[in-house]
Amino acid sequence: MSEDLRPLTANSPVGDQATGWQERVVPGRFDGRTVIVTGAASGIGRATASRVLREGGRVVAVDVSHERLDIFAADAGSADLVTVVADITDAAGIDRIMTAAGPRVDGLANVAGIADDFSAAHEVTDEVWQRVFAVNVDGTFRLIRAVVPSMLEAGGGSIVNVASEAALRGSAAGIAYTASKHAVVGITRSCAFMYAPHQGLPRSHPAHRHRAAARRVDHVPARRRRGQHQRRRIAVGRRLVRSVGRGRLAVSAAG
Repeated sequence: MSEDLRPLTANSPVGDQATGWQERVVPGRFDGRTVIVTGAASGIGRATASRVLREGGRVVAVDVSHERLDIFAADAGSADLVTVVADITDAAGIDRIMTAAGPRVDGLANVAGIADDFSAAHEVTDEVWQRVFAVNVDGTFRLIRAVVPSMLEAGGGSIVNVASEAALRGSAAGIAYTASKHAVVGITRSCAFMYAPHQGLPRSHPAHRHRAAARRVDHVPARRRRGQHQRRRIAVGRRLVRSVGRGRLAVSAAG
């Protein structure tokens, strides 16, 4: 679940010679902002943390690997990088992350995750199932729960949860990982729906119409209620999952 990344300096572009893609750093985009990135010692997490640093942000880089965090810190050479060795499945670890972040958190990138052994339902062990869910689902949820109050108080913030192609189909991984990433998308959609009123969206935005419709659903006969409720939740989740923006509390999924 990780990839090798060469050391990055403050001004070094990242490119893919095979495709011609070139990273375009936006100086100052994260000025004055604090962003928590989990799984930050390697792969997607490290790339995310590095990008935020190079665009002016303060990064709280979280990982279970002390050694790899030290290597990242040495390569980054930035006073705006705070490393935290923590297990996101542990309440004490969540507390250490929030203490390091301080009173205001502007962004959270839930990147940390673990794969399973591609076991089918009749083969997966309780240990694998519980460990995968503890990291991919419980850890993600607990950090969201921890950061949302400060975002609500500040009137804005962004949360990005990294899912996977396993969140969209059943053939990408075993049952534990697949179910966990489906859960991540569900968490994302629920949060996007629940915090729609705090996103600074105009009253004409579909999010508000769907919330009003959801409140009226109690007056619908029970047989029709379940189907309508599900369709409205899915619709609003799809819209709001894409609505990350500045100055709004937004929740989105990436993968």
